Amino acid sequence: MAHNDFDLEKETTGRFERVLFFMIPIIFTIVLLVVLLTLLNVNWRNNMLEFANKIPVVNKWVPEPDKDPEKTKLDESKQQVKSAKATIEELKNKLATKETALQKANEEKQQQETKLKNAQEELDSMQLKNQSQTSSDEEDDPYDKQIKDLAKMYANMSPSKSAPILQSMTTAEIVQLLSAMKNDSRIAILEKMDPKIAAEVTTMLKEVVSSSDLAIAALQSRINKNSPPASSESTGLDRTQISQTFASMPPKSAAMLVLKTYKISPEKALKILNSVTDSTRSSILDAMSSQDATTSAVILNKLMSTK
Repeated sequence: MAHNDFDLEKETTGRFERVLFFMIPIIFTIVLLVVLLTLLNVNWRNNMLEFANKIPVVNKWVPEPDKDPEKTKLDESKQQVKSAKATIEELKNKLATKETALQKANEEKQQQETKLKNAQEELDSMQLKNQSQTSSDEEDDPYDKQIKDLAKMYANMSPSKSAPILQSMTTAEIVQLLSAMKNDSRIAILEKMDPKIAAEVTTMLKEVVSSSDLAIAALQSRINKNSPPASSESTGLDRTQISQTFASMPPKSAAMLVLKTYKISPEKALKILNSVTDSTRSSILDAMSSQDATTSAVILNKLMSTK
């Protein structure tokens, strides 16, 4: 019995030795191949290291797999492309924002230019309207129209006939009429005048500024001519003559004359207004207020004080 057990144990040991005899070379060969592949084949080695790094305990004992330069370069290129795409997208967004702001600024500029153009057109229209109104007022002034008609009438007459008539007027009135004539008619009439009067008129013609100044000078000369000579007992003009003179004048011209007179002598201006009738005074004051409201108010205040 004991002999049989010994034989059985011996037989089992022999089988294990035979198996071990065949397995050891195989295991050695496998280990050798693994070592060789790990050392020589970089890709296979990296795969094995990556696999080992995924094992919880083993990953602490194995190194990190070597990075492939080409793969690293490719990864870097992909990262750069991704970063470039992000930068391009950001620049596109900024460009879109700038374009929107620029478009808005252009629209606002266009609106401002439109408003400015409309304002300029309105200003030009108002200036043209004012010029037309001024021209219309000048053309509609009956006094100026009457002077032009008289000047035309004397210009159409023979110079030998019109010259004596004009010489009977005051020098300022002659200047006023000649200023409204054409140069040829003016020369022809001056040739037929008295040399002394012609010289005086010519001198005054050089100083002509405006038709309103001529009208004032002519009216003042007519008043002075129609006024009686002052006596030792009286220094004023005849009230009846002053009243008649200003009553026959257009209110606009009379107002201008009173305002000019007030600047020279306020007492004479007040005397003129005190001499005319109430209706004439009302028309003159109304025209004065249109020309110089401040001075008119001062004159009216003094006029009321003297009443």
